[in-house]
Amino acid sequence: MGYPMARNLLRAGHEVALWSHASEKARKLAAEENGLFCETPRQVAENADWIFLCVGTTAMATEVILGPDGIIQGAHSGTVVADASTISPSQSRAIGQALKAQGVDFLDAPCTGSTGGAIGGTLTFMVGGEEAVFERTRPIFEVMGKRLYYCGGPGMGLQAKLSQNLILSNILMAFNEAFVMATKAGVDPKLMLDILENSAARSGLIAYKAPFVFRRDFTPNFSTKWMSKDVDLILELGKELEVPLLLTSRTQELFHTAMDAGHGEEDMCSTIKVLEDIVGVEVKSQ
Repeated sequence: MGYPMARNLLRAGHEVALWSHASEKARKLAAEENGLFCETPRQVAENADWIFLCVGTTAMATEVILGPDGIIQGAHSGTVVADASTISPSQSRAIGQALKAQGVDFLDAPCTGSTGGAIGGTLTFMVGGEEAVFERTRPIFEVMGKRLYYCGGPGMGLQAKLSQNLILSNILMAFNEAFVMATKAGVDPKLMLDILENSAARSGLIAYKAPFVFRRDFTPNFSTKWMSKDVDLILELGKELEVPLLLTSRTQELFHTAMDAGHGEEDMCSTIKVLEDIVGVEVKSQ
C-alpha cells in the first residue's frame, strides 16, 4: 500500500524521499515519478519535513523509526512522523514518546481501504496524537485519503482501527460458516447472497468479497497473514483492557489454521477454504 500512497503524493506535486524494504520498488518509483531514492529511513528523515510509513508489523515499525538507521537518527526538530501501519497501540505510544524526546511529532494513523483505496487515494485514516499536529498534516493526508477521523490522543487511531478489524474479521468468519453450511445443504451461493443483501444481515464486506469466493479468485487485496496479525493484536489489546473477546478468540483459531494450511499470502477470504476442506464442499458459482 505504501507504493501507491507515495505515488499519489508525487503526482500531487510534493517532493518525496523514498525508501522501502524492497529497495527496487523505491528505485522504480523514484525513476518513474521523479522522487528521491534513499538507502535508509534515516536518509528519508534527513530530507523530509513530514514522514509517512506503512509497514507490516510492530517490530518492523519500531525498527524503521527507532533503529540504528531509523527515522529518529535523521529527523530534525519539528518533523512530523505519521505511521499508517496497524501495530500495537502501547508500542506506538512508546515510539511517540521516544520521538517527542527528540522534538519530533508523531501520529498513529492506521488506514483502511485496501490496495484499491491506496491506488485511488480514497483511504480512510484513523488518527491519534496531538490534534494541532494532525491539523497541520491534514492537507497531506487528503492527497492519500478521503475520510480522516481524529480519534484522540496517542494510540487512539490504532484503538479505532483494531476495533474496526475486530468486527471485520468476525463478519468474515460468519460469512465462511453460513455459506459453507448453505452450500452443503444445497442452497445456491448466489441465491444466498441475494437473500442476504435484502435482509437485516446485509454486509458491505460480504457483498464485496463473496463474488471473489464464488469465482475462486483469492488474489490478495488484504492478505490472510495481515488480518491474522491484526486479530492477534486485537486479542492482546483485549487482555490489556480486560475486555473478553470470545468470538474473536475463535476467529483467531480460523486464521491460524488458514496460515498453517498455506493461505497466508492469499486474500483473507481464502480462510473459507479451511471449512470447505473439513466439510468437502466449495462455495462457488454454479
